[in-house]
Amino acid sequence: MFLAHLPALLAAFFASAVEFVEALTVVLAVGTVRGWRPALTGAFAAFLVLALLVLVLGPFLTMVPLRAVRLLVGLMLLTFGWRWLAKAVRRVAGVLPLRDETANFIRETETLRGLGAARGIDKAAIATAFNIVMLEGIEVVFIIVAIGAGSPALLPTAVAGAAAALALVMLAGLLLHRPLAKVPENALKFGTGVLLVAFGIFWLGEGIGMRWPGADVSLLLLIALVLGGALEAVRRMSMTTKQGNIT
Repeated sequence: MFLAHLPALLAAFFASAVEFVEALTVVLAVGTVRGWRPALTGAFAAFLVLALLVLVLGPFLTMVPLRAVRLLVGLMLLTFGWRWLAKAVRRVAGVLPLRDETANFIRETETLRGLGAARGIDKAAIATAFNIVMLEGIEVVFIIVAIGAGSPALLPTAVAGAAAALALVMLAGLLLHRPLAKVPENALKFGTGVLLVAFGIFWLGEGIGMRWPGADVSLLLLIALVLGGALEAVRRMSMTTKQGNIT
């Protein structure tokens, strides 16, 4: 039972951690430049909307035939996972630059300072914090719902993983009051992409009527296969990049 839930827990935790770290950078910039009240107001309002989405989408998917849900969920997870994994592979291989949260923080603070002083309620600051939390949180919501939709027993596991990531990122933000630049974000995206692609393949197979050997435990084999393929892609892409630099 634990092995069946572990991939769901890890996928939700790492996916959420990546998105929350990116959102934290902007919220910290808003708090530093425009004040903490509008920053926290916007972030809290976005969290309420996201929680409502989870409450609405979760039960809604239970009304749809399970095979159709699994087919849809598999496609969704493959879309999210493949996008994350493909970009992470290119970054590890040196084709794309690594994301720099410190540089993003500086850029965001400069933009916020250019808005000028607020009169009364700082709508611009609230909107900035709200929009970034919503933007990053929407992906978290869909991943949580997608992971849990294929099997109702996995929804609480996915929610727990996301909640743990949120608590960890918020605690780090409160303690440090600065961007989490040392978080290995690309490694998180790489690992999360592997997990989401494996989940997508699994639920897609379930949706078309496949019977996986070992049932849910076969997820571990799929994760190993996807990870091996991703590492091989990194190796080949790195070689191509080095050859291109030499010539």
